Amino acid sequence: AVVGAVWAVAGGAGPPALEKPLREVLTTQRIVLWREAAALAAEHPVRGAGPDRFGALNRAVDQGAAPDGKPHSAPLQTAAEQGAPGVLLMGAAFGWVLLALYRSPRPTPVVLTAGVALTGLAAVASVGNALSFSQVTMGAGLLVGLATAGEGWDIP
Repeated sequence: AVVGAVWAVAGGAGPPALEKPLREVLTTQRIVLWREAAALAAEHPVRGAGPDRFGALNRAVDQGAAPDGKPHSAPLQTAAEQGAPGVLLMGAAFGWVLLALYRSPRPTPVVLTAGVALTGLAAVASVGNALSFSQVTMGAGLLVGLATAGEGWDIP
């Protein structure tokens, strides 16, 4: 749902009545970056523009957007830089992690806590640049590993 809402805002497909409240909450700068990423993804739908090319091809800097080279949305950055295959692989990886949690031998509270935390991280990464920090991705990987480990790997 969050990814769909981000795509709707980036594509300008949201209702006009929500335009002003969204600009206040998300900031105009972020919406400009999202729209630029959606336009770049539309120009290169299959192969994308290439890894780390959003910053070089970003025309939103002229409109006052921060030149940090990221659109502040993981799905939009993946679509712009890696195309549809990258977005599909990212979604498949998230689904695979949820399936691994479903099949985990761990107690239910551990699995549910990990699932909620990872889903929350996915929502935050959809509207921000949370996955740009290696500590966050390493922590998510550690959480998945601990929550899906077999016998003999007790959580301290």
